[in-house]
Amino acid sequence: MKFVGIVLLISAAAAQAQPTHQVLSRVESGLQEAVNWKWKIEPGPSPGAPMPAADPIQGAQATPDSRIHVVKKGDALAKIARQYNVTVEQLKAVNDLKSDLIHIDDKIRIPSSGEMALMPATTPRTASPAAPPPAAVDADPDVLWMQVHLDRLGFSPGPIDGETGLRFQKLMLFYHNATGESPEVVLEKAKSTVDDPLTTYQLRPTDFQWIRQPPPVPKSTKTPQERETAAYRQLVGEPELLYRSAFEFVAERFHCTEAFLRKLNPMLKGTPSPGTVFRVPNVVPFEIETALEPPLRPRADPAIPVKAVVADLSWLEIFRGETLVAVFPLTVARPGLRGRGEWEIRDSISRPRLTTRRESLAGPETTIMDTGETSKPALLAKDEILGSGPRNPVGILWINLAKAGDADPLPYGLHGTSLPDRMAVTESLGGFRLTNWDIVRAARLLPEGTPLRWRQTTAQAAKAPAAATAPSPEVP
Repeated sequence: MKFVGIVLLISAAAAQAQPTHQVLSRVESGLQEAVNWKWKIEPGPSPGAPMPAADPIQGAQATPDSRIHVVKKGDALAKIARQYNVTVEQLKAVNDLKSDLIHIDDKIRIPSSGEMALMPATTPRTASPAAPPPAAVDADPDVLWMQVHLDRLGFSPGPIDGETGLRFQKLMLFYHNATGESPEVVLEKAKSTVDDPLTTYQLRPTDFQWIRQPPPVPKSTKTPQERETAAYRQLVGEPELLYRSAFEFVAERFHCTEAFLRKLNPMLKGTPSPGTVFRVPNVVPFEIETALEPPLRPRADPAIPVKAVVADLSWLEIFRGETLVAVFPLTVARPGLRGRGEWEIRDSISRPRLTTRRESLAGPETTIMDTGETSKPALLAKDEILGSGPRNPVGILWINLAKAGDADPLPYGLHGTSLPDRMAVTESLGGFRLTNWDIVRAARLLPEGTPLRWRQTTAQAAKAPAAATAPSPEVP
């Protein structure tokens, strides 16, 4: 079994720490230039209000009242159903259609999310109502069992993938140091407490309130720069940045990578509809519709103080007294971002949105190399806004951080991400990011005022060649 190698890692780690590197190889789509601008964090909808959801209608022209589709040449009920993330049966029900026959210029009413919630979850024509057959997945079943078990305990493996990668091995080391349990004991407990590492989930009509497939990139965009510009315009053009597909929605709900979810469900082709059954990791689901319900943060208890540690810029450890109670993978959003000494965890901002006027991070002035003259690029007259939602670059929750004793928070916080699968390799906006499901779990353990320390435990890496550009400065 692959997990036996973890025993060797625990023994080796006790003798010599291994260097940790975070290499951000590319920038999140649409943010190629935006990572160089100053962005402000603003609250989204009021914390007590339900998280706003999109109407299932697709497309930039959709409004709460635009629930009529005018049939054009080439349309069919199945095609219209896919476009609006509904089923043919639901279209027929709200339009009182006895057959699938439609004609050009017919007006087809699209059911609202409220109507869909009242309808039975009919079985779509492209999906089986039963659980999909077990798939042969290239993953160690014992590792998968342990990942699910540890995730339930608050020792998060990050996106579950069934692999014995370095991140999972490091997590096992954390858990071993906290409990003294060997991998064999962890596996035994996993199998005794989790009946099956996999379970099933059936898509509901209301799930599609959280899914909006982005419109295709215009065919006129030919160069990479044009595609980046088009992707950015799509981001700032959406009032809510929602999941881009049902696979993305289900993967985040069940704490796994989208690639792993597709491996678990090879029989699911095309666009999933309400009623589609997925095979998923057997974790406690991340239910975005209730994830931020108050009270989000606990009250401080002087009898059992809580403290947090960021270890090697890769893990957030949370202690209650002297007991390690949770560990979450963490990455930096921008290269070169560091922290030192004593910080403090402050208030949180639910459903954050980002605003910018495209002011350069380097300052308001730029120097022309040939002449030495300085120029001030014109700023936008009004803010550009990245709306709140799970696909906002800072996720669905932001937690302010400050240097110990300082009144004002720093511009870098703990937050979620739009890239749970690629956090460790992709640059984005913000500061120190966790998956959306982990940042919410961390917030429910961290009272305001919790002390935060930065700890470097790994050996210093060998000196690397000089970078082409200077790294971002350390946070003072």
